[in-house]
Amino acid sequence: MEIIKLEDVEFCYGNKKVFDEVNISIFENEFITIVGPNGAGKSTLIKIILGILKPTKGRVWVFGRDPREVGEIFGYIPQIGNFDIQFPITVEEVVLGGLIRSFGFISRSEKHRVFGILKELGMYEYRKEHFFSLSGGQQQRILLARALVSFPSILVLDEPASNIDVEGENMIFNILSNLKGKKTILVITHDTGFVDSITDRTICVNGGKVREHNTTPDEVMAKLFGHSESARKVLHGGS
Repeated sequence: MEIIKLEDVEFCYGNKKVFDEVNISIFENEFITIVGPNGAGKSTLIKIILGILKPTKGRVWVFGRDPREVGEIFGYIPQIGNFDIQFPITVEEVVLGGLIRSFGFISRSEKHRVFGILKELGMYEYRKEHFFSLSGGQQQRILLARALVSFPSILVLDEPASNIDVEGENMIFNILSNLKGKKTILVITHDTGFVDSITDRTICVNGGKVREHNTTPDEVMAKLFGHSESARKVLHGGS
């Protein structure tokens, strides 16, 4: 079943056109990896799907509705670099922030849900720790817990493997592997090998165009940049 559809979407920042003529369909429980050079508009594309940004032209549908009307179905993990590291917040408070609720108080069942997902991700013992005292990999696990705690239908991750060690990357990969086929998952990543084996389709954002590919992220980047290692250097801003 088609659950996300972009029709003739164009987006501009002021007079600068990021991309145009975007026509994409994403289906239920697909695992989609989004790749492309730095600054190409990958995060912008995700924010349009989430309803955070509005297209300059065209239309976006999520379950047949404007994405701003169905925000509760998304679990979103932005890049860690977007957070204020001085903000005093505990691990438990970060995860609680992912709950969708009508009132300000936290119920006992919601607390148990938070504790349960922290245990599942091996982070329960850190629940009272300051979020920014954790390692990059631990922070990503907490942000994943925050995204999952409201039982979203669509999980969106922006650079989940950025600035984490191999152990943390393996943990995130295993979690995503277990979720594959159970949720619709969209992942932006520079590390194409990170999700290569579990990707159903690849979306490439490059040169003002957005294209779908029925191949792995590594194959898409190899086609664009010659081979996988060159692709990773280009993506990371190297030579």
